[in-house]
Amino acid sequence: MRADAERDEGRDDSDEPSADASGRVAVELAHTRGAHLRWTLIGGGLGLACVLVLGTLGKGLGVILLVLAAWAAFKLVLTYRHPPGTIVIDGDDVALPRGLCQGEPSRHKRGDVTSAYFLRRSVPWTRAAPVLVVEAAGKAYAYPRDWFASESDQRRVLDALSNATAVG
Repeated sequence: MRADAERDEGRDDSDEPSADASGRVAVELAHTRGAHLRWTLIGGGLGLACVLVLGTLGKGLGVILLVLAAWAAFKLVLTYRHPPGTIVIDGDDVALPRGLCQGEPSRHKRGDVTSAYFLRRSVPWTRAAPVLVVEAAGKAYAYPRDWFASESDQRRVLDALSNATAVG
């Protein structure tokens, strides 16, 4: 009991994004710049070493590593070129990023949002669960857990959009 009180005293509520009095919810996505940089450097270095030192099979593996490193470098450049994106629910407007670091978000009216839900079990092994899925204007926008600073940010977006679809 005392530990809970001490933990609550040490919490800084300003770290958590919150809805303001007008009901506006804005949650910024988190980029994965560090992971892309590691893949670029380590994958590129190992790929180059494999191509230069090893035999035919090693050269093939090296080429695969170089292609993966080039893809990570492309994604790294995108993180510097565009901000990660922000999901904004403000009154009758909803702004949904098309992806992580993909430029301008798609803008919709609240009535265009048909559903918002979590995928917890039916998630590919390459994605972090849960995945927040928002269906709006005939498109599905998927936001994996690792694009958010915390799972509570995902929950806040889901709650705000669920209220929007229930009211609309």
